[in-house]
Amino acid sequence: MAKTKIVVIQMKELIYTAIFAGLGILLIVLLIIMFFPSRDEEKASTGSAEAEHIYNPGIYNSQIALGDSTLNLEVVVDADQIKSVSLVNLEDSVATMYPLVKPSLASIEEELKKGTSLDDIPLTEKSKYTETLLLDGIRTALDKALADPV
Repeated sequence: MAKTKIVVIQMKELIYTAIFAGLGILLIVLLIIMFFPSRDEEKASTGSAEAEHIYNPGIYNSQIALGDSTLNLEVVVDADQIKSVSLVNLEDSVATMYPLVKPSLASIEEELKKGTSLDDIPLTEKSKYTETLLLDGIRTALDKALADPV
């Protein structure tokens, strides 16, 4: 026959066990709260807060009058930087009449991708007028892209 064992648990031991179990659960909850950032802190640390955006992402256009023809300038922006600048539907006759347009736009685009502001882009003496005209067109397109127009 199996011997029956009787275990006697005192009420004091049950209370101590419940208190230690409660303290253990409280400690785990506090550690989770301390070491996992809140959603507000995550947004602030990743820079995804809406107030920090400079531009509304998208493609923005402006027109530039060059002689008797009009150039369509396209600027592609992210929330905080300019991705690309290009001329849309540039006719061969315009490119032949104004040969400095493409190289000037390429040098401006390269500077913008580096993070240089529009006011700090160096203008070459050879194509100063063309670059000024292109920069004015880019400014017009970026005015449309501003997240918080002032």
